[in-house]
Amino acid sequence: MSQVPIWLETSRLMLRGFQDSDIAAFLSYRSDPQVAKYQSWDTPYSEMEALKFIQSMKQSIPGVLGEWYQLAIELKDTGEMIGDCAFCILADDGRQAEIGFTLMRSHQGKGCATEAVTKLLEYLFTEYKLHRVRANCDRANIASAKLLERVGMRREGHFIKSLWFKGHWVDELWFAILQEEWQR
Repeated sequence: MSQVPIWLETSRLMLRGFQDSDIAAFLSYRSDPQVAKYQSWDTPYSEMEALKFIQSMKQSIPGVLGEWYQLAIELKDTGEMIGDCAFCILADDGRQAEIGFTLMRSHQGKGCATEAVTKLLEYLFTEYKLHRVRANCDRANIASAKLLERVGMRREGHFIKSLWFKGHWVDELWFAILQEEWQR
């Protein structure tokens, strides 16, 4: 656990802490019904919710057991914030974590989420020396399932109508990767 802000760089992206200047972009994709379709929030997403979220992330410390920490995803060449990715070191097992990601619709399908998640996994396995990282998605969220497989995660489970989500039961797909698999 470190109080030092996280700055991760890929060929095209910066993964960094949230800043006040992220409000417009954050509010834009959080208010997009297509982006929110498989996410925990509802639309419209208010400016007050966005401000509160960004302020809480600015105060957050990465790696606190059981608490999600989100990183803004920024395009290096333009400085545009295009989404976020997150991790939570599990409260009941500090050698495991769960990850998530969200990308602005205009930047989906361009490899940015794959690049960000790959870097996040590298960071988690290197910095925190984790044993295992997991992720889940709605079975209907085919793009996310394909991304998780693309970064080397294996599908470990398909739970039928296991989650009451936005007014109906949905299937969950669970994925994971071990540190030793990542190192290969």
